Order: sequence, then C-alpha cells, then structure tokens
Amino acid sequence: ATINLNMAAITVAMWKAIALIGLAVAEAFVVVSSSPRERSVSTQLASEYGASARTRTRDDYIDINRESGGPIVRYDGPTIRPLSNVRAPSLDEIWESTMPVIVQGGSLRTWSFANPQVDAVQVLFKSEGRPIDADIDLWNGPDNTPHKMRVYVEDGARRTFSAIIGTPRGPNSIAVRNIGQLEFPLDAVVRPDMQDGLAASIASVVSKAEVIQGGSVRTWSFNPVVQSVAVIIKTDGRPLNSRIELLMGPNNSKQVVEIYTEDGVERPFFAIVETPEAVGSVIRIKNTAPLEFPVYASVAPYTLGEYNFVGDSNSFNEWHML
Repeated sequence: ATINLNMAAITVAMWKAIALIGLAVAEAFVVVSSSPRERSVSTQLASEYGASARTRTRDDYIDINRESGGPIVRYDGPTIRPLSNVRAPSLDEIWESTMPVIVQGGSLRTWSFANPQVDAVQVLFKSEGRPIDADIDLWNGPDNTPHKMRVYVEDGARRTFSAIIGTPRGPNSIAVRNIGQLEFPLDAVVRPDMQDGLAASIASVVSKAEVIQGGSVRTWSFNPVVQSVAVIIKTDGRPLNSRIELLMGPNNSKQVVEIYTEDGVERPFFAIVETPEAVGSVIRIKNTAPLEFPVYASVAPYTLGEYNFVGDSNSFNEWHML
C-alpha cells in the first residue's frame, strides 16, 4: 500500500510539472505574438477599393519649386500661381493628332514611360455616346500604386474626360481598366504632358485656391457661356482623397471622379471638365478624407462659347448658341 501511495504521489508530481512546462511555453508564445507591430499609414478611395500607402518620412518629400520639368512639378505647394504665355493644344486638337487605343469592356491596357523627364501624363477618355466607367492606376514600382482614380461619365461623346497625372521619379506605368460592360468600349489617349501641355494651360487660368476641410463640400456654379472648367486639387504633402461631380439639376451627376493620391504635392489632380449645356452647370467637390487632411481646390472657367440670352420675366429663359 505504501508503494502504491508513493507511485501515485510521483505521478501527480509529474503531471504538475508537465502542466507548468505547458503554461510556460504558452506564455512565451503569447509574449512573442503580442510584440508591437510597425505602424503603417493606410488611406483609400471613397468607393472603398483598397489603395494603401506606406509610412512616409521627411526624406520622402522633395523640393518641387524648381524651374525644370513640366508645370505640374513647378506649381508652388498649395499656392495658386497663374502661368502666362501658354499655347497648349485644345482637346479637339489632341484627339485629331493622336491615335486612340480602344479599351473594350472588362479589359486592361497599360502605358509605360521609362524616360525620367516625363513628370506628367495626359489621360483622355471618350466614347461614341455610351457611358464610361473606368479605373486609372499609376504604378510606380512593384506593389506601389501612389495614384488611383475612378471615372464615370454618362455620355462619353458629349463630355469627354481629361486629366493630368503626375509621374515624378520614373519609370512609371499608367493602367486603364474599363470596368463597364462589353457593350461599352472607350477610346483612351495616354501621352506625356510637357512644357506647354494641358497642365500649363490649366494653371494659366486659375487665380486662387479654396481650402476644403476633411468631410466638407464646396460647389461652383457656371452659366452656359462656360464650355469647360479647369480643376486643380492639391494638398500640403498629405494624402488626397476627393470626389468631383458635374451636376445638372438636383443630384443628377453627369460626370463623377473619385481620386486618391499618396502625396498631393508631388501628384496633384489637374483636370478639364466639359460643360456643353444650354443651362448652367455646377461643380461639386467633396473632401472624403478625415478632418486632419484638408485639400486646396481651384475651379475656374477654361473655355468660353458664344451664347445669346433670350426670354423675358414671364417666359422660360434660355441660352442659345450663336
């Protein structure tokens, strides 16, 4: 009986020792798994389709106030500084002189620019009157997408899409994905924007910028004389998340652009929004980022048409092109 009791005591002691060893190992795993992770900065489009940015340091920001390169990199911070003596080709001249690439519904096309002197690229879309629904990505190295846009146009023949994408520190690639149905192809033109390009022409018509805090909305109204509008959106180096809409009537969006930019100084948003209507148009810009990420927006008439106002106080007033 004494031997049996001793054996039982030894067995209990062994199980206690095994249990203590198991607890120690589990605690070690918990300590390892609870070690602090490296912090990262993440931001994305309002449409929630996953653009991310790495943690940025002071060395990532460069002085862009230099007299070399295109105007998109010579543009001073958030300050709007008009450029003069610009003779840029019109949108019609660009379409007539460039062979567009047809991007079928569901297809992806890419353009690569290995020349480091190409610091900005023109991206233009149009269709035969059908809707345009596309994604635009700027690829800068593996798994790095510092600029993303989602574009919707109700009528790609009446209102074409025209924007400038900053491409500093090449090589860079532009990816265009037509996310519309197979029945909705689009014509795309992607080409370098140099000294007297669209960016310089857009910068030549603006005069001031308006601060839009995170979550805020600003609107600009234009009468029918204005045939197109120049839009510039920048930041002081912080990420840029915004939504630009062309409105015709209450909540009737004719064109919508959602933008994400990793750095609103290096890669600001330059665009031309066509407004070929016999009634007034409204540009609405919403800063979809949190309060800590303001943007600087400038919206001004780009081209004007010739209209004549007819009607009286008792009739429906209209504008007719001369």
